[in-house]
Amino acid sequence: MTTSTDPAATTTHAEDPASPAAPSPAASPAAAVSPVLRVPPAAPSAAAAYFAASLAFHTDVSDVAAALAADGDPGFVVLDSRSTEAWEQGHVPGAVHLPTALVAEHAERLLDRAVPVVTYCWGPGCNGAARAALALAERGFRVKEMLGGFEYWVREGFPYETREGRRHREADPLTAPVAADACGC
Repeated sequence: MTTSTDPAATTTHAEDPASPAAPSPAASPAAAVSPVLRVPPAAPSAAAAYFAASLAFHTDVSDVAAALAADGDPGFVVLDSRSTEAWEQGHVPGAVHLPTALVAEHAERLLDRAVPVVTYCWGPGCNGAARAALALAERGFRVKEMLGGFEYWVREGFPYETREGRRHREADPLTAPVAADACGC
């Protein structure tokens, strides 16, 4: 063993890590559990079930845009659950407009129960799409929520429609790659 030559130090350091005087890694402050791992990750089977369920309930704007841009029927309908004022300000091209508060009254008339519905609202800070999805599911529709909503549709650079016509903004480099068609997710 060696003793520190620092007069302020009172600890002894072991040259041999197997020595009983060596501090255990678990006892050192550096080995404290991180906030990320304070609750340990789920078992792989539980994680697989969770993420499979998440993907059954959610999609993102890039996947919706790619499906709508491909030739042919995308196999789903997009539903904008926002107010008329919000719809006129801008919406996903081809979307059906049905505000959340009117789903119970008008869903049967506007939608085909055999076709899955993808709902969206303003953005991540709005739960209107989730409430519309719930109302549709309670009425027997198969439904997914589009994560990011209209905000991320526009921020990722996809075209949108307004009462004045079609619009497009450049992609926000914090939400989509600048020099590629897809993020590669």
